[in-house]
Amino acid sequence: MSFQGKTVAFHTLGCKLNFSETSTIGRLFMEKGFVKKDFSQAADVYVINTCSVTENADKECKSIVKNALSLNPEAFIAVIGCYAQLKPQEISSIYGVDVVLGATEKFKLLNYIDLSEKKKHAQIHNCEISEVGNFVDAYSVGDRTRSFLKVQDGCDYSCTFCTIPLARGKSRSDTIENVVSNAVKIAESGVKEIVLTGVNIGDFGYGRDIDGEDKKRKNDTFFDLIKELDEVEGIERFRISSIEPNLLKDEIIEFVASSQKFVPHFHIPLQSGSNAILKSMKRRYQKELYAERVTTIKNLMPDCCIGVDVIVGFPGETEEHFLETYNFINNLNISYLHVFTYSERDNTEAINLPNSVPLSERKRRNKMLRILSAKKLRSFYESQKAKSLTVIFENENKNGFMYGFTQNYVKVKYQYNQHLCNRPLDIIVSDFDEDGNMNCAVVELMLA
Repeated sequence: MSFQGKTVAFHTLGCKLNFSETSTIGRLFMEKGFVKKDFSQAADVYVINTCSVTENADKECKSIVKNALSLNPEAFIAVIGCYAQLKPQEISSIYGVDVVLGATEKFKLLNYIDLSEKKKHAQIHNCEISEVGNFVDAYSVGDRTRSFLKVQDGCDYSCTFCTIPLARGKSRSDTIENVVSNAVKIAESGVKEIVLTGVNIGDFGYGRDIDGEDKKRKNDTFFDLIKELDEVEGIERFRISSIEPNLLKDEIIEFVASSQKFVPHFHIPLQSGSNAILKSMKRRYQKELYAERVTTIKNLMPDCCIGVDVIVGFPGETEEHFLETYNFINNLNISYLHVFTYSERDNTEAINLPNSVPLSERKRRNKMLRILSAKKLRSFYESQKAKSLTVIFENENKNGFMYGFTQNYVKVKYQYNQHLCNRPLDIIVSDFDEDGNMNCAVVELMLA
């Protein structure tokens, strides 16, 4: 079937890893003659890349499908990704869905496109997650001035609250050679910043090889990877996405501190500041190790931005446990929090744990930590005032302003000027957004 001139639109839920994969799938469509449309426009094909972490995933998916059908009732609708792997039957029952593709089949989506007529019943194509053994590389280009580069997939950890191993399978990695090759391609496209993404990127090099064999490739560690990437020409910045504290070795921290390309910004999942809850979650560290990592980072990079993931309302989390977490974070020199309210997930160990926390209490604790996060972010931003930083602005005009991030992840705004986009600019943080939004700094450009 010829797809020349046919249109396709994509909607991505969830993490940076999903965005990298959506972009890669999108390029496959372009190669076959499709024209990309915005998801708010009428298209012949709509692709929805789902997330297993998203709250109310079924309800959200139904709403997105309904919106697509309102634009073109005859459109071919494909639902792919993590939630499609976990709950294919639920998704297939949504009115208007034509095909549901799991963890490996999503990259073969073009094989399932049929524009002849709407399907009465959605087709499901997925395999047992234990059979997922190959690594498929991916990266995003063309969507923004940053590129998300996938270096690792899956996870061998067994955290009791998490469905990601059920949705993505065992840990497996790309080769250093191929990651570097993709980084060079990204640089050739004009992108200046790459964000390294994966499910558990610190586990790079371990687990299943790209041929499906269980082994560790010689010399392929995350530390080896970043040393090779540091030599790639044309990329101004590399940013490490979320990395487990037990895998964030001192050698990695020391290398980032000395690198001209790897930026002083870490996102390190904590999940709880109570060792009792960490044990119940089956996390692979205690809070003392986490505090050591933060101290090491700040000693070497005082202006480093540190983001923290934390879950509230985990089964068995008493008020004392929560206050232990709150006080632990309050005393940490970190910059912001991503706060998640625990929600029950099918086929996880945590769903069977006793002493469930009432939903109202989970929400109260979430609110307390979000307030603490705002205070931490304000303090971090205040510490950056009058300092010389470097920003790369996105090429998007939002009501006369453009936005970007400094190397240490301070979000800044400036009057829109297309000529200033996608290139490093020296700035001084002078103030904060006039509406009182501490998530954005106002800057002065130090133009030569």
